[in-house]
Amino acid sequence: MGFEKGSVSFRMYFASRDLTVEDVDKFAAQALPPLSTLAEEEVHGWVAGRHLLDRTITEENAFLGGYLRLTLTQAKKKVPTSLLQAECAVEEMAVMEAEDKQYLNQQARSEIKKQVKERLLPDMPPQLKGIDFVFDERSHMIYASATSEKQVDAFVLSLMQTTGCGAEPADPDTIAAKAEGVDIQNWGPASFSDELEDGMVDGTAGREFLMWLWYCSEKRDGLVQVPDVGEIAYMVEGPLTFVMEGKGAHEITLKKGQPMLSAELKSALISGKKLKKAKVQFARGEEVFEFTFDADEFIFRSLKLPQTENFDRIGKFQERMVFMEAFRQCFFHLYQEFVKERDDDKTWKKTKEAMRQWVAERPTTA
Repeated sequence: MGFEKGSVSFRMYFASRDLTVEDVDKFAAQALPPLSTLAEEEVHGWVAGRHLLDRTITEENAFLGGYLRLTLTQAKKKVPTSLLQAECAVEEMAVMEAEDKQYLNQQARSEIKKQVKERLLPDMPPQLKGIDFVFDERSHMIYASATSEKQVDAFVLSLMQTTGCGAEPADPDTIAAKAEGVDIQNWGPASFSDELEDGMVDGTAGREFLMWLWYCSEKRDGLVQVPDVGEIAYMVEGPLTFVMEGKGAHEITLKKGQPMLSAELKSALISGKKLKKAKVQFARGEEVFEFTFDADEFIFRSLKLPQTENFDRIGKFQERMVFMEAFRQCFFHLYQEFVKERDDDKTWKKTKEAMRQWVAERPTTA
C-alpha cells in the first residue's frame, strides 16, 4: 500500500468537512460484505488499512499515526475469457454431436455460454481491488489512489453515501478557485509558438502550467521559496508527452536519448503542441520528491518520497505523511504562482513572449 511504503500514485481531494472518530462507526456499518456472499455482481465496502480483507473497522485500526487511513475494497468473481471460451467450445461440440448438427445458432450458443458461466463462477477466486485513502486534518485534504474516472466516481460516491462528506478533486479549476478566487474558464488559449496565434491553439490550464513550470525551471533558476517548507529546487525532465488537438499527430511522446535536446521536441513546440505529461522533481536539500505528472487532471503517478529515518510502521507512516504535506504545499504554491501570473493580463503578455522566445531559441542536437 503506497501511502505506507514505496512509490504512490494518487490524486488530492478537498474534503467538505473533517473526517473524525465519529465517522468510524459509519465506515464500519458499510464494511466489505463477507466474500461468501459474492456472486457475479461486484460488491464493495470499506476495510481498515492493513489488508484488503480487514473488514472489522474500529477506532484502533481505522487510524494510523493519527491519520484516518482506510481502503474501499471492490470484490468480484469473473471467469477468465480463455477458460470461458474453451469450456463453451467443449459444450457446443457436445451438443452438436448429440443433436447431429453442423452448427449452432446464436441463441443456442448464448444459452450455452450462460450455463457455463453459472457452472464455473462459484469456483472462481474473487478478484480484489482497493482504493486507499488518507485524510490529513491539518490541511483538510484527502489523498486517494483513485485516479481513473471510474475509480474517482466510485470513491467519491461511496465516501458521500457512507459519511456525508464530499471529496472534490483538486484539479486546475478547483485549486485556482479555492486558493486565488480565479475562474480559469475566463482564460483564452495561449500560444507559445511564434508561428501560431493564440486563437490557433488549444490547451488546458494544466498544460499551460506544466509548460510554465518547465520554462521557469530553465529560465528562472528553478528555485522557489515555499512558506513553511523552505527553498525548493524544481525541474522537468523526460519522458515528455506533447498534445495538440486538430489535424495531424495529436500526441507525441519523447523518451529515448536526449529528449530535451531533440529536434522532435522543438518541432512539437513550434507546431503548437503543449506538454501534457512529464517527470518532475522537487528537491529540498538532499530530500528529493520525484513523480510523473499528468497535467490535465493533476494526477501524480509513482511519487517517490524522501527516505524516512523511522523503521517502525507508525513512525515511518507519520514521516511519510509529513513529506506528503510538504509535497502538497510545494505543488500548490507553484500552481498558485502560475495562476496569479496567468490571470494578470500585462504580466502574462510579457511571460508569453518570453516563453515564445525560449521555444524559438531552444538548442537541438544533430
